[in-house]
Amino acid sequence: MYAIHQMPRFKEPPVLIHAFTGYVDAGGAVRMTIDHLLEHCEHELIATFDVDAVMDFRARRPVLSYSVDHFTGVDIPSIQLHEVTDSKGDSFLLLSGPEPDYQWMRFIAAVSGLGHRLGIRLAVAVSGIPWPAPHTRPLGITVHGSDPELVRGFRSVVGEVEVPGHMGAMLEFHLAQDGFDSMGITAQVPHYLSQFQYPQGAQTLINGLSRVTGLELPVDGLDPLAAQATREISDQLAGNDEFATVVTALEHQYDQTIGAPPGSLMSDEPVPTGDEIAAQLESFLRDLDAGDGKPDV
Repeated sequence: MYAIHQMPRFKEPPVLIHAFTGYVDAGGAVRMTIDHLLEHCEHELIATFDVDAVMDFRARRPVLSYSVDHFTGVDIPSIQLHEVTDSKGDSFLLLSGPEPDYQWMRFIAAVSGLGHRLGIRLAVAVSGIPWPAPHTRPLGITVHGSDPELVRGFRSVVGEVEVPGHMGAMLEFHLAQDGFDSMGITAQVPHYLSQFQYPQGAQTLINGLSRVTGLELPVDGLDPLAAQATREISDQLAGNDEFATVVTALEHQYDQTIGAPPGSLMSDEPVPTGDEIAAQLESFLRDLDAGDGKPDV
């Protein structure tokens, strides 16, 4: 299932961050988080998973490069485990790559076995979902975990919901069953931006990871990209009355449900409850599952 390239030696039990692209990756939040951490942090390859065993290349065909009269290369996806060093010099593990298509339970068992072998103290999943919120307000996060202590200090607005399984959530659940402290962080990306690259989603995930793990993860490098995205969205907003109306309505809803201080009076205009937000999320993921399962970000 995987090949070990080298075994790291940790001073303290490490955190495992697992991040999979292709399904619950609204705004490219997960993909940009992976790319940013590997670009701005020192890292070494620990293990590589056998993508032939878990990937469907007919569903996600590798990209071939062609020049004039011959093929020059092919981009084969990979699922890799890296040892990564944060800004303080603390090491953690990053498992990343496209979500597997096949042999989910074997893959989960392999990751759990590696977790025991490497002595991880905490496993954290990252994901991004479309959310009924405007880009003009701070992005929210949904934090969930196997122990109430892991999510202390975070507010949840989602009630009970059933959604199609995805590898991040499956790992989060099964690692907890195997005795690990296990949790997840989900960036709430404005739903009208979920199909576009939205660096603010990656910023939210990285800041959230720093908060829940104690790691010091670099995020400044995303600032120029986020500023550019904001300018481009503002340009679109200025020339589209319908878009502006939607954003204004979402701002009003956000200020009522999130921005209002405890005990403040609310207007009589109905706003979504936690169960209604959960139903919207459930509907989106079911629609996604009915399609190709791979939003184009």
